Amino acid sequence: MSRRRLVLLSAATLAASTAMPAAAQSTSCEIRERMLMNLARNYGETRQSIGLDGSGSLMELFASRETGTWTIIKTLPNGLTCMIGSGESFETIAEEPDSDPA
Repeated sequence: MSRRRLVLLSAATLAASTAMPAAAQSTSCEIRERMLMNLARNYGETRQSIGLDGSGSLMELFASRETGTWTIIKTLPNGLTCMIGSGESFETIAEEPDSDPA
């Protein structure tokens, strides 16, 4: 994974976790296989991005290009998977790097 994608995934995770009101920040956690099955079966979401955070947890962005729904999940080193955020209007943006680094 490119550094740029990892930075974008990290920024999305931070935005998702800080943009929600405190009452809505209760985290939904369950066995990884069950979480992935739920995302696929109920929302048609597939993995779009992946990265590791500083604590060794696996961060993943799942989305459906058909419906526009998205979900960010975090899998802890012990295998527990938690939903960090979810929403609508998912888009893939393939920005070209600046040719002039100045």
